[in-house]
Amino acid sequence: MALGFYLPSQAQNPIIRAVFTADPAPLVYRDTLFLYTGHDTASVKETNYKMPDWRIYSTTDMVHWKDYGVRLSPRTFAWATGDAYAAQCVYRNGKFYWFVATFHKKDENSQGGSAIGVAVSDRPTGPFKDAIGKALIVNEMTKDLPHSWDDIDPTVFIDDDKQAYMYWGNGSCKWVKLKDNMTELTSPITTFKPKNYIEGPWLYKRKKLYYLVYASAGTKPEMIEYCTAPTATGPWTYRGIIQENVPNSFTTHPGIIDYKGKSYFFYHNGTLPTGGSYRRSICVDEMHYNADGTIQPIVQTTKGVAPVK
Repeated sequence: MALGFYLPSQAQNPIIRAVFTADPAPLVYRDTLFLYTGHDTASVKETNYKMPDWRIYSTTDMVHWKDYGVRLSPRTFAWATGDAYAAQCVYRNGKFYWFVATFHKKDENSQGGSAIGVAVSDRPTGPFKDAIGKALIVNEMTKDLPHSWDDIDPTVFIDDDKQAYMYWGNGSCKWVKLKDNMTELTSPITTFKPKNYIEGPWLYKRKKLYYLVYASAGTKPEMIEYCTAPTATGPWTYRGIIQENVPNSFTTHPGIIDYKGKSYFFYHNGTLPTGGSYRRSICVDEMHYNADGTIQPIVQTTKGVAPVK
């Protein structure tokens, strides 16, 4: 697909309108914000997901988005099969590591089920390749839940001491430390369940406080709730709901980033024409903190965010 710009006359939500996108994961590199997304291709009549690949967009003003098209798919991984679930790309030591959730073929390494892989590139837009030739996490490594799709939605955070952590999970939240090479585990897997947790964790640090934000049950699925902690591994204190249900989609997914002096909250809903729970679209609104570090409720808008320079 050729590169192109989406040029609205002013900011608006959803921000990506040419295709259906979901599961936003923002990354700031130098002066550019890159957005890594899923891609919904189910028809209007279908009642299940079709997510064949992952896409990349970028912006320098939060209004105009450059479209790099499809940059990775489960077919990149010889061991993988099925759909492209939520993913996140992080930068370390001159390389970009794209942690992805998909499903594993039945072979000598796994009997199937959800799995997490890692792709790597020298550039934020690729090309990306399988970093290790096998899955980083397979279904057999986590036994706390019986369903086969619990190992999805990785979020990766690199702390000030350079220790990397990966959180993930559907039904329960899991975490593990990663080695400096970002492709090996260096601790046992720990499992826990924050209040109302469903899936889609997003881990980050602001000032001296660590945040674990996730898609939750709330009063009905899915809302966004969060916890805070003094370290990247807890103990986590529940802080409440920050985003209510989104229009026309029973799922949502957080992606949080600071860029050019403002904080932004990315999510998806189903508000594009012919959109819905299996044809979702990414939005972004400003995010604000109270003096004690707690997050103010997210105000969902159709106007979107103001441009920045």
